[in-house]
Amino acid sequence: MNTTDVTPAMARLFSELVEGAGSPSGAFVLNTGDVGLLRSLDKLSAADASRSVNNGATIAAHAQHLRYGLSLMNRWATEGGNPFADAKWDEAWKISLVDAGAWRDIRNGLRDETQRWLQALNVRRGVTDIELTGMIASIAHLAYHLGAIRQIDKQARGPTEGTF
Repeated sequence: MNTTDVTPAMARLFSELVEGAGSPSGAFVLNTGDVGLLRSLDKLSAADASRSVNNGATIAAHAQHLRYGLSLMNRWATEGGNPFADAKWDEAWKISLVDAGAWRDIRNGLRDETQRWLQALNVRRGVTDIELTGMIASIAHLAYHLGAIRQIDKQARGPTEGTF
């Protein structure tokens, strides 16, 4: 199958989650005025990103997990094959304490991977059913982790419905 018909929708939804929803016509998932994942993370200090709630994963771990997953999607988009076959998913979840430099590196790496993946989502291509499912799942996966991050630290939350 070809992604021609779904490419614009996938790119739009991913972009909204990552960059935010500036106008009512651009808000499908987030509330209008929400700054999205990247600017939400930029509001947080390294100490904030290192905090665990109820013995759960830190925001730094969530961000690194997203960065790693998107790096695999980007490898697939540029190289093909199955970059997931040898994936080391557990590594990101080991991150707990980060200093300012490490937190900046995680955010910058995530920013780079999201921009690369947004470019890849904008390419119309022939894909298998499983590949298209993976592309769509990457958007849902990012949305899940954005929600998890916002549950960990209220500073990362977007505007409440009705306050914009």
